Amino acid sequence: MLCFSGNALAQAAAPQAGAPQASGLSRTLVGRADVSVPGREAVVAKVEVAPGSRAGRHTHPGDEISYVSEGEVDLLVDGQAPRTIKAGESFVVPAGVIHDAHNAGSSAVKLVGVYVVEKGKPLASPAP
Repeated sequence: MLCFSGNALAQAAAPQAGAPQASGLSRTLVGRADVSVPGREAVVAKVEVAPGSRAGRHTHPGDEISYVSEGEVDLLVDGQAPRTIKAGESFVVPAGVIHDAHNAGSSAVKLVGVYVVEKGKPLASPAP
């Protein structure tokens, strides 16, 4: 179970240095806590992809587990066929895998993202 102290929540809500924010992507950190794997932490974020926008090709220093709460998004994972993920569905992107998300719709896509990542590294890094 993840437990977040008030101080941890305040720190997590602040923008994270080094985390790329594409113009059509917003990521609001809402929680952060250690997990049972040494050197790793879980980060929980509200993610929004604006209509007609892309998240931008990027990677994470750990696994991404996301749930689409509103809208639908095209998930573009290198080496895989594109997939459309709809509200009520989830997806997992393994650590270090280059991926992107495209919102071809006319309303924002909202997701809840859980990232189990290496501590001290940026949550996301741009990829070519």
